[in-house]
Amino acid sequence: MGLDLLVYGLGALASLLSVIAVYLALEERDLVKAVIYSAVQSVFYSLLFYLFMAPDIVLVYLPVAGGVLPALLLVLISKTERFERE
Repeated sequence: MGLDLLVYGLGALASLLSVIAVYLALEERDLVKAVIYSAVQSVFYSLLFYLFMAPDIVLVYLPVAGGVLPALLLVLISKTERFERE
């Protein structure tokens, strides 16, 4: 019972923090910071996948959404303007 409560609490915390990271990514005008918030959100989603006992998805999602995609977006941002216009 105690371990289940810990897993549920950790899942709820990861869910809340991922929603906060998504909100910050959407509201940020600095595109580099938005990409970093998006990568943080991906890490929290990976934690949720792990807690849902889907380690095979974590092994794919974490490197792609937490590493490759942000790196590609940072390269693309370096070719354009860093700040979003209003």
